[in-house]
Amino acid sequence: MNDQINPHIAPNMVFKNLIGGKEVPASDGMLLDVVSPVDGTLFAKIAAGTAQDVDAAVKAARSAFEGPWGKLTATERGRLLMKLATIVEAHADELATLESRDNGKPLRQSRADAVALARYFEFYGSAADKLHGDVIPYLNTHFIGVERVPHGVTGHIVPWNYPMQIFGRSVGAALAAGNATVVKPAEDASLTILRVSQLASEAGFPDGALNIVTGLGRTAGAALAAHPGIDFLSFTGSPETGTAVQIAAAKNHVGVTLELGGKSAQVVFDDADLERALPTLVNAIIQNGGQTCSAGSRLLIQRGIFDDVVSAIAERFRALRAGHPEREPDLGPMINQAQQRRVLGYLERARNEGLRIVGEGVVAIDAPAEGFYVPPAFLAPVPHESILSQEEVFGPVLVATPFEDEADAIRLANGTPYGLAAGVWTRDAMRSTRVGRAMRVGQVFVNCYGAGGGIELPFGGFGRSGHGREKGFEGLVEFTTTKTLVIAHG
Repeated sequence: MNDQINPHIAPNMVFKNLIGGKEVPASDGMLLDVVSPVDGTLFAKIAAGTAQDVDAAVKAARSAFEGPWGKLTATERGRLLMKLATIVEAHADELATLESRDNGKPLRQSRADAVALARYFEFYGSAADKLHGDVIPYLNTHFIGVERVPHGVTGHIVPWNYPMQIFGRSVGAALAAGNATVVKPAEDASLTILRVSQLASEAGFPDGALNIVTGLGRTAGAALAAHPGIDFLSFTGSPETGTAVQIAAAKNHVGVTLELGGKSAQVVFDDADLERALPTLVNAIIQNGGQTCSAGSRLLIQRGIFDDVVSAIAERFRALRAGHPEREPDLGPMINQAQQRRVLGYLERARNEGLRIVGEGVVAIDAPAEGFYVPPAFLAPVPHESILSQEEVFGPVLVATPFEDEADAIRLANGTPYGLAAGVWTRDAMRSTRVGRAMRVGQVFVNCYGAGGGIELPFGGFGRSGHGREKGFEGLVEFTTTKTLVIAHG
């Protein structure tokens, strides 16, 4: 990409941490290279944050919480968030360009993320003064009030696949609830979060309300998860890292919201409207290169239409193109070389299992050879017990498995350790209700999959998909706890 498109990125620009309203380097001066997945080039550097930097950020957040940020009313906090929403929307093109360079998404997807980020700030800003408590009937001699209060200082470990959106749903809610925040972005995609933190300062957020420490997960991320000054944590990432985060937090008796991925099924019954379903079934696995926790990575197709649906999906896959984000391809590159090798490794294991790729896209001819591209692949039929049906590939790999009847579909849909999302395709309203209610997942979509940014919809899962909920008003409540006030009369 042309660096001149974005005036805030010069070649080899160095991005610093934001602590207490000041941009500061890592305490030991160390830096991490920022490599674009688009073409493999090093185009910026970020601070390699240390435990000392995390400690400074937590102290700055505590000072803000006990000082200027904590003294603001809910209405005042909400107005700041809504002001930031307007500023982010005005910078949507700039943020999209930066995200595509840093993350590899097609520009239209990056811009959609920037618009969603603005909407998160608008949603939580407008909800900040709507978060109220209760009065509990009790003895006639007492008044009982239950107040919703912020946790205090919250830590947020944000992944690389949707940095803007996850920052918005997590940090936006925490700030609206009155918490001061410390954010550790993924080292592979920190730049839009750092840029938004600059915009927050311009919007007038008090120093220390929002602190950003970049760096490696095993250093800065681990230090944040284990810090005794953190009152609540939000983590989105792999189940393995989520386990480590929860263990670290448990030592400080701190609550955690975990969103850890999925192996989401889309169930296609023989009465489904295929003309409506087919484009969505494909898009649900190629969006963001399949690097989406709620990606529709499994197709469960009723046996009577299995061959016809597989043939139609395979035809669509053969027309898909992975390429440079500026060319608006169907999908961009994987986030880094390790992820590219991971996805290709799964496909090699599939071949070793004797599984067949029935539809495969291409990497565009003009895609940079040094980029981390993977052609999207569709495999069918794939046994339910296969590793590709059970493990999260986190890439553009779709598998299809036939089912016999409603009970069989439910059994297969629930037959993985994950439980994040699911889709049901049928014209039978009663069937969709029965199947949807039987699925052990956090979200079920009927005759659709995803709903815009889903800002208003509570999001989270069961099993290895984690616990707790973000997004929607439920996400705002997650960043509070209750305080009970008991007043005796007379």
